[in-house]
Amino acid sequence: MQESASLRGYLGLGANLGDRRAQLERAARRLVDRGVAVTGCSSVYETQPVGEILDQPPFANAALRVGAELDPDALLAVCQDVERELGRPPGPRHAPRPIDIDVLLLDDREHSSPRLRVPHPGLLERRFALIGVLELDLAARTPAGVALAEALAARPDRGSRPGRRRPAG
Repeated sequence: MQESASLRGYLGLGANLGDRRAQLERAARRLVDRGVAVTGCSSVYETQPVGEILDQPPFANAALRVGAELDPDALLAVCQDVERELGRPPGPRHAPRPIDIDVLLLDDREHSSPRLRVPHPGLLERRFALIGVLELDLAARTPAGVALAEALAARPDRGSRPGRRRPAG
């Protein structure tokens, strides 16, 4: 059994059903209620769906800078509990959902378990995730040393637009 450890990192939030921005705010509050410190929050960006199911509403996305006295898998479990509480049903990947919480980066560490890979496998491919993290830390890098700003410059713009409100945290 892994011991809990102090970690810092970034979570990605997304929602495309219901009141999307309110869901992002609720998710941030519920994470705090469970002992995850939210120390920064990006703007909210509206993005088009990615993945296998493209015929669905646009997403509201944001990134949170977080800290917790948890190991990475325990942080994922907290995120999944919040998703369930906010109405995310089990279902296919990339399906429409009221909330999605991804662990994007954790300190300078890589993590691989049956349930979680960090950095998030899609981080460098998703402009909205890169933009959100970079808004919080312009110097952000993966544990392998890849600068997120360079990864963003290499990604074509798929229509990410900043919103006006930020999730509470």
